Amino acid sequence: MRRSIWKSTHSAARALRAEDAFVHNRAVPYICAACSRTAAPPPSQSPITTQRRPLTTTPIPRQPSTPATTADPSQPAVPPPTHYDLFPQTFPAGPPPASPFTPDLRSLRKEFLRLQAKAHPDLQPATQKRHAEALSSLINDAYRTLQDPLKRAQYLLLQQGLDVEDEGSKISGGELLMEVMEAREAVEEAESEAEVGVLRKENGERIAGSVGVLEGAFGKGEWEVAAREAVRLRYWINIEESIRGWEKGKGGGAVHH
Repeated sequence: MRRSIWKSTHSAARALRAEDAFVHNRAVPYICAACSRTAAPPPSQSPITTQRRPLTTTPIPRQPSTPATTADPSQPAVPPPTHYDLFPQTFPAGPPPASPFTPDLRSLRKEFLRLQAKAHPDLQPATQKRHAEALSSLINDAYRTLQDPLKRAQYLLLQQGLDVEDEGSKISGGELLMEVMEAREAVEEAESEAEVGVLRKENGERIAGSVGVLEGAFGKGEWEVAAREAVRLRYWINIEESIRGWEKGKGGGAVHH
């Protein structure tokens, strides 16, 4: 009798445990460890701040041995945008030799104003202000470069790995050096506004001549010719700055090499 009662009680307990397990398994389905970590609320921690990579105002020469990378290895590498990419209406074909070296400056100015109006940080939501500030700075730098013939030439040459702003690009002798020295001396010795006006006209012709050579060189993709002429243009621009700073009895302004 006792054994019969024990068996009955034991069987009932086992049935209840089986029923509890069944109900539990239905109410709480199996969740893998990865999903549990995803679904679980993150632990409290201080907010993570990200720092944007500063935008550089000087382009970096391309390194053929280091290919561009993308987030997705299956996708082709995308090179960073150039100054010309920012102004597609003014340069629909891209940089020289596909486009003329000297752009339509009025068109460039209009496009610049439109771009700045869209990218102005004050017009963006708070979450986009830092990005807008970086973009606005990039547009400003690109415009200042592309509107100036010397900066434009230096930028284009730097894209080809030719840095004409380093110390090795200075003239060291020959006819050009004599012409530069004579032009500087003439500015220093000028005694009147009329004399300075004549010197300004002469130097303006030198600048126009150099720009003409650059237009032809960039149009043909003759980078070495363009590099030599960019060095000449840099000296004529320095003479122009000296003429602008001329004062009677004091000579020209500061000259930058």
